[in-house]
Amino acid sequence: MTMVIEADKIATVHYTGTFPEGGVFDSSEGRDPLTFLVGHQQMVAGFEDEMLGAAVGEKREFTLTPERAYGERDDGAVQVVPREQFPEDMELEVGMVMAAETEQGPLKFNVAAVTEESVTVDFNHEMAGKTLRFAVEVVDIRDAAPEELSHGHVHGPGGHHH
Repeated sequence: MTMVIEADKIATVHYTGTFPEGGVFDSSEGRDPLTFLVGHQQMVAGFEDEMLGAAVGEKREFTLTPERAYGERDDGAVQVVPREQFPEDMELEVGMVMAAETEQGPLKFNVAAVTEESVTVDFNHEMAGKTLRFAVEVVDIRDAAPEELSHGHVHGPGGHHH
């Protein structure tokens, strides 16, 4: 029986992600392929949904609307904070990506605007609100080891190293 991508399998893929209007935002070309544990929220849901049932050597192309990728932009995730909440000597520039320490761990944001009095920060994922196209080729599929399932991620080459 041919192994296919399904929950609790380890899938290894080469991929190229592009915007519908053109331009590559991410690709494994020239690098190691991407390895992930299927069904454990390591990938955006739409990516996994589109790859389910694919066998080694199979190529798929698909487009993900924002709700199947990183979600729509949330205007509530944009906040204006006083400039004094940042170190005085810190050079703040529009487009900088920084992290705020929260009880849930670091939360990334990007600097959307800077004035003498305030800094506008945006906690939306940089891909929020975007439609994404993917071209994916399945390189390998294997069963996940018990500790990979219990940890919820891949171990070894191309995966997570403890």
